Amino acid sequence: MISEPVPHIRHDRISRQTPRIAGDIQFFLSFRCCMAHSTHERRSFPVLIQRGEARDPRLDRRLAFILAGVAGSLNAAAYHAVGFFAGNMTGNVSTLSSLIALGQWGHGLFYLAVVATFIAGSALSSLAIETGLRLKIATIYAHVVLVEAGLLAVLGVAAPLLAAAERIACLILGLSFLMGLQNAIVTHISDARVRTTHISGMATDVGIGLARLIARDRGSEGREDRLRTWVRLRLHVGTIGAFLLGGVLGVLLYRWRGDLSIAISALPLLAVGIVTLRRTNARLYQKLRATDELQKIQK
Repeated sequence: MISEPVPHIRHDRISRQTPRIAGDIQFFLSFRCCMAHSTHERRSFPVLIQRGEARDPRLDRRLAFILAGVAGSLNAAAYHAVGFFAGNMTGNVSTLSSLIALGQWGHGLFYLAVVATFIAGSALSSLAIETGLRLKIATIYAHVVLVEAGLLAVLGVAAPLLAAAERIACLILGLSFLMGLQNAIVTHISDARVRTTHISGMATDVGIGLARLIARDRGSEGREDRLRTWVRLRLHVGTIGAFLLGGVLGVLLYRWRGDLSIAISALPLLAVGIVTLRRTNARLYQKLRATDELQKIQK
């Protein structure tokens, strides 16, 4: 009994798919290698030291997830407390324009103050960072984060002591200032790759990343481009998730401790700042000790 030959088109299909399958396998292996490289070097640097292109993607993710979680917590807690998003400048400017159109100048001035306070926080943060970098202070980002943590603690403790109207204004303006300060920190250190106080840009980047991953099936991107797309997509999706989780915890924490939850939200910032200072000082001590030993050997 003679078996029927396999149609030639099956061989053609397999021959066409084999390079594609091999390419996909090579792509994912390359992606894993990219994620696993320089493990020791990543562990050696705190998240608030390296800047710009020198930063490893994991450093960006760690910093983004921590700060986005804090921002989500503060935004959700503020909305739960006073019905206002302190970090949503898009909504605040839209409300301002509506109030101006309706001739409600008094309410409009308050929204203008909120936007101006956000800008002031960003400006002062950037000014402190630029001054620190000019003076070659390697830990300047950690110092600014610690200042933010301290101001959050003061705000959380002082707000319950104020009258109702003053408390609302203090919370909104104080949180707007601190959100501007924090956003400037992460924007500066990551060369604008990361945003933590608002989600619109991150959601847009997720959509762009998904489109690029779909387009790779059509051969419009090379392997290196796909690797970069995966890295950025992980960053943006993770940032949105951290913001969401932080918001859930922020509301639960506010319902438990009230305005004091704002001070509690400063603890992750405090931890990041202190760890950065300690690890940086430890590295500096090791370098000085190695230099001293080298000089003794030379003598």
